[in-house]
Amino acid sequence: MTNIPNLLTLLRVLLIPVFILLFYLPFEWSYLAASAVFAVASLTDWLDGYLARRWEQSTPFGAFLDPVADKLMVAVALVMLVEEHASFWLTLPAVIIIGREIVVSALREWMAELGARAQVAVSNLGKWKTTAQMVALVILIANPPQLSVYVVLGYLLLIVAAVLTLWSMAQYLLAAWPHLSSEVEKK
Repeated sequence: MTNIPNLLTLLRVLLIPVFILLFYLPFEWSYLAASAVFAVASLTDWLDGYLARRWEQSTPFGAFLDPVADKLMVAVALVMLVEEHASFWLTLPAVIIIGREIVVSALREWMAELGARAQVAVSNLGKWKTTAQMVALVILIANPPQLSVYVVLGYLLLIVAAVLTLWSMAQYLLAAWPHLSSEVEKK
């Protein structure tokens, strides 16, 4: 269980309360500090997977915790930003992104029970979605909710991430459709 990739994943989970605390501190620099912590956590997401593959240190614990850490980190950031910005242009993509994560997680779990989890494995489209999403969140966390070029850029990137989110979810559902549409044999 204890290897560097797993420790990086654990670090990502432990950074969530630090991120929350920094975000809500009443100082001018709090948004930038929270954004920096979120950026570091986002980079550990890439780094832990890279190191686990490179050093052949993949573990069942890491395979379980990595997607949980990612979803927790993103969901917390989105909920905090929705509260802070109170904007349709942030709320709608946030609902789409969080909703998709719930649907796809349930789909992957169900497909794993059927022994067909590989049909709904992470795709390159999912990686593009994650990149757009993380960059959007870093930008939005770093900036107060007043309309600015940076906030508009963050909204646009989050909307792109939401579109990619729906697209990737559609791909996963299409891949799983033969299993979803088949009749269940009665015993």
